[in-house]
Amino acid sequence: MLPPSRSPFPNNSGVRQGSIDHNRISRYLALSPLQTITKGKSMKFLAAALLLFVSLSSSSSFAQEAVTASADPDKLFTSADSKLHANKQVVYHIVRDLLETHNWNLADKYLSEEYIQHNPNVASGRVAVVKYFTEVLKRKPSPLTQKLQKTKVVSVVAEDDLVVVSFVRDVKDKSGKPYTTTWFDMWRVKDGKATQHWDPATKAE
Repeated sequence: MLPPSRSPFPNNSGVRQGSIDHNRISRYLALSPLQTITKGKSMKFLAAALLLFVSLSSSSSFAQEAVTASADPDKLFTSADSKLHANKQVVYHIVRDLLETHNWNLADKYLSEEYIQHNPNVASGRVAVVKYFTEVLKRKPSPLTQKLQKTKVVSVVAEDDLVVVSFVRDVKDKSGKPYTTTWFDMWRVKDGKATQHWDPATKAE
C-alpha cells in the first residue's frame, strides 16, 4: 500500500470533496484517460477506481484484533517441569506481590541483590528497583492476595532460566481513542531469585 501522502487523492489536490479526478486515477493505474475508455467499459473502470480509492484514501482505516487476557492467569505460572515451574513461581510472586500489590518489602525474597536491570529508567540492583517503585513512582502497598486480581496476563513462557510474561496494555491514540497492545517482561531466574530483567521500555521524557 502506498503511504497516504502518495495517494492520488491528496487533501490539497484541488479536487472537490466527494468528486473523483478521473485523469489522476487513470494515470495512477497506468491507463489512458477515462474519456478514451469505451462506454461499455467505463462502469467497470469506475468500480475498480472506487475500490482503489477506498483502500488508499485513509491511513486510519485499519483493523486490529484486541489483545485479550487469559481467563485464568494464575494457571499460566505453572508447569509440569519442576525447574520451569519453580522459575515461573518466582516470577508469579514478582508480578503478584511486587508489581500488583506493591509489597516491595518482600523484594529480597524474589530479587537478587545485584538484579541486573535493562529498563533504561531504573538502575541495576535490588535497592535501586525498590526505590524506583516506592519513592519515584510512589506505589503504596495493598493487602496480599491469593490470586492475581487486576493484572491482565496474556501468556507466560519459560525456557531454561528465562521466563517471559506478556501483558495486555491499554493505551490511547492521539485522538484519545483507546486501544490495546502488548507489553513484555522477561526475567532470568537463578537459585530461586530473579537476577536480570528486560522489557521494551524507552527513556521517560
